Amino acid sequence: MKNLRETEHEKFEIVLASLKETGKLIKESEKRRAREIKESEERYYQKLDESRKDFDRRMKKFEETMGSWSNNHGFFAEEYFFNSFEKGKQNFFGEDFYEIKKNLKGAETNDEFDIVLVNGKSIGLVEVKFKAHERDIPRIVKKARNFRINFPKYKNHKIFLGLATMAFYPELEQDCIDEGIAIVKQTGDTVIIYDEHLKAY
Repeated sequence: MKNLRETEHEKFEIVLASLKETGKLIKESEKRRAREIKESEERYYQKLDESRKDFDRRMKKFEETMGSWSNNHGFFAEEYFFNSFEKGKQNFFGEDFYEIKKNLKGAETNDEFDIVLVNGKSIGLVEVKFKAHERDIPRIVKKARNFRINFPKYKNHKIFLGLATMAFYPELEQDCIDEGIAIVKQTGDTVIIYDEHLKAY
């Protein structure tokens, strides 16, 4: 017959074996759980990356579409105002102009001058926008200086500035008046030029 010490020792061994088995099961469970979490995270980040790429593709397509619309509107405005100036180019800004040029590019400052009116003593620079904004005004003013840099043969000419846009609003008109820039706008089927406040640059 087993003595008490042997019985207690056997019980201890059983408990110890059970604890080891439990510990082993816990470790396996933790490893499995960690594996599942990692796989879940990988799936999540993969879906997130796919969503981001899909969003980027959609945004690129949208920007291309918007850019195309914007370019078409800008082209329409340029053609409209250029044709209007070309038909009656003899007298603008209080001057008679005998030559008109479109989209004149400057190599020195990388500027493009939308409509350029020329005579022996003056230059008319007309910036064309489908829809202009007040923030365009400083860039228009800067174009007078840049024109002389790009075309030094006109350095002694007076330069008059104009803004032609399909849509004016009061604040924009006031900024043009303050800077001495002619307001060129569409009214019905005609082009109206308001230049009483004009100044030479």
